[in-house]
Amino acid sequence: MSIFSRLSDIINSNISALLDKAENPEKMIRMVIQEMEETLVEVRSCTAKIIADKKSLTRRAEQLKNQASDWEAKAELALSKGREDLAKAALLEKSNINTGIEVTEKDLAKLDETLDKLSVEIEQLQAKLNDARARQKTIVMRTKATRSRVDVNRHLNSYTIDNAMGKFEYYEKKIDQMEGQMDSASIEQRGLQSEFDELEKSDSIDKELQAMKDKLNKDQ
Repeated sequence: MSIFSRLSDIINSNISALLDKAENPEKMIRMVIQEMEETLVEVRSCTAKIIADKKSLTRRAEQLKNQASDWEAKAELALSKGREDLAKAALLEKSNINTGIEVTEKDLAKLDETLDKLSVEIEQLQAKLNDARARQKTIVMRTKATRSRVDVNRHLNSYTIDNAMGKFEYYEKKIDQMEGQMDSASIEQRGLQSEFDELEKSDSIDKELQAMKDKLNKDQ
């Protein structure tokens, strides 16, 4: 495939359609960008060569025009000296050179036409490349985000996390049981203490009552 055919294929291609069909859009956009970059380098190199060829042809055309002028001057000189034969020969050389000038100018026109088309196509290719690079950034970010979500879901649904959560629930129940036992023991202790407190209070009242009785007996 020639560089011009490849350039045309890339410019006319639908990047969105390529990405929609791709199993791995990230890999596909990377390949597309690489192809575009390589083609752009080749096209610019080809353009530089055409410009160099144009300069050479332009110089060649100028040289031929100078030669044609020289032969015309020689024809005039020969004719002024009465050498019509030499004048005809000089004009024949001039005619041959003019034919070369016409061919050269046609080649220059074709080169100008090619350069104009290449200039437009290079702009189109650069625009496509810029679009592809912008899409690459978006695709890479979306791919990373999707992979992160997949990793999170995998971990959330993994046996390890389920097993760990099960253990958490088991230990929470054990702690609840231990706290219940401690609360029960504390209640029992408070109940026992209350009984002793009642006994001490009753003993104090009995003593106070006895003291009052003793006082009354003394007064009588």
